[in-house]
Amino acid sequence: MVSLPEDLVKRLDAEAGRRSLSRSALLAVAAKRELDRPDPEAIAAAIARSEERFAAAGSFEASELLRRDRDNRR
Repeated sequence: MVSLPEDLVKRLDAEAGRRSLSRSALLAVAAKRELDRPDPEAIAAAIARSEERFAAAGSFEASELLRRDRDNRR
């Protein structure tokens, strides 16, 4: 059993009806979506690692890298 405010239950029922789902099915879909979301801390850590790698790469001219890549493919 789960306790929910009445206004939320009404919104759930309306949305479930719009999607032709039961309230339980709608809640299961919403719970799965929420639980499958990536961990914000893991995303922040990955971004920090990428920023460190870019900083370690030093400065470069992107157009020069593209030209060099293009020329190496010929």
